[in-house]
Amino acid sequence: MAKEKVIIIGAGLSGSLLAIYLAKRGIECEIYEARGDMRKETMSAGRSINLALSNRGIAALKEVGLDEYMLSEAVPMYGRMIHDVQGNQKLLPYSGRKGEYINSVSRSGLNIALMNEAEKYDGVKFFFNTKCAEFDCKTGEAKLENGEVLKGDCIIGTDGAGSVIRNAMLSDFPRFNYSIQWLEHGYKELHIPPKDLGFGNSDSGLKNFSDELFQMEKNALHIWARGSFMMIALPNFDGSFTCTLFLAHKGENSFEQLVDEKSLMNFFETNFADSISLMPTLTEDFFTNPTGNLGTVKCFPWNVAGKSLLIGDSAHAVVPFYGQGMNASFEDCRILNQLIEQHGTDWEKVFNEFTTVRKPNADAIAQMAEENFYEMRDAVADPVFQKKRELETKLEQTFPDYFSKYSMVTFREDLPYSVAKEKGNAQDKMLMEICAEIDDVSKLDLNEIFENVKTI
Repeated sequence: MAKEKVIIIGAGLSGSLLAIYLAKRGIECEIYEARGDMRKETMSAGRSINLALSNRGIAALKEVGLDEYMLSEAVPMYGRMIHDVQGNQKLLPYSGRKGEYINSVSRSGLNIALMNEAEKYDGVKFFFNTKCAEFDCKTGEAKLENGEVLKGDCIIGTDGAGSVIRNAMLSDFPRFNYSIQWLEHGYKELHIPPKDLGFGNSDSGLKNFSDELFQMEKNALHIWARGSFMMIALPNFDGSFTCTLFLAHKGENSFEQLVDEKSLMNFFETNFADSISLMPTLTEDFFTNPTGNLGTVKCFPWNVAGKSLLIGDSAHAVVPFYGQGMNASFEDCRILNQLIEQHGTDWEKVFNEFTTVRKPNADAIAQMAEENFYEMRDAVADPVFQKKRELETKLEQTFPDYFSKYSMVTFREDLPYSVAKEKGNAQDKMLMEICAEIDDVSKLDLNEIFENVKTI
């Protein structure tokens, strides 16, 4: 009896992880990627927004044996370090429980590790610089740009927000629902290099002096929240920080106003003065790196009978402000693997159930990610919000069964996103109302508040 063969379009994070899951089940995989092999090419600058690896993503990596390796290459982040206009800093912990934090990881480093692991299995083949041009929803066949026709037992689209597979479904099905909601903001990647300690940043030097390499607190996600715009910085293993400026495309305080070095420096001196000395290549990075767009992709259905399935960003791309895009895509792979365990390779049954289970949760994290943009941009500097975070931290330290909305999303891989959203929003409303009426969180009756939270 011939082995099952799955065609995967897209060798990004979710496609490479999925190939490992399938290969562990003895299913042959061919993965087609329009771009070159990142292991052999220099990555283009400006689009590598660091990933915040948290429990949902770690759970999937653990199942394929890569969790310990990736965490050894990650930098733990215990909270948000808020930078005000005067340069003062304040840390808002992500959780009040010990051992709960997120991890800053390299997108390319993680992708390379997944591809290397996938290639250890017989029956897994990657094809780079090979673009899928068409997909026939009726036959389940895909056609490459060179005219070659791909046929497997099914095709899974992991080809991102611009998915060819999804676009074919959109063309072929009159009742296929598709939307992309763009934010008025875009992003620009900037860079804070490590300190030069005089040893050339060799591997041995990195090991011996890693803490000293960082120009800022290394175990935090840094945020310069400025109301209608913001900048963030995530630490890298080599002592550098990847910075991302989120700014409106047009209007006041926008990219269209930053046209030369003078306007750029005036803008930074007014809004991010404490960062300028940390970024010696600010001007070069700003005018060289591309300006990216930020959008949310939703569609339905995600599958065509047992012939094709969309997962990850091809089905539900989200903005990066909850740090859950990659984690949600990895959770897709984990849930899909569970359903194959239950139903075998009855692809139609697996795909239908997968869509039913995952669609409400994808919609929930998409909404929360957009909401978190405004929280990061506006609320983190609000004294009431900061009191709420202090209260949440105290509740988590005191009651093991209490989880803030952020903790439910980030640290509870057993809790669906849709449940975290509903319960978390109700908790947030209650705690914000309490904190708006008090000056000192330490005077609150935590037992009374916890009992009230339990009724939600």
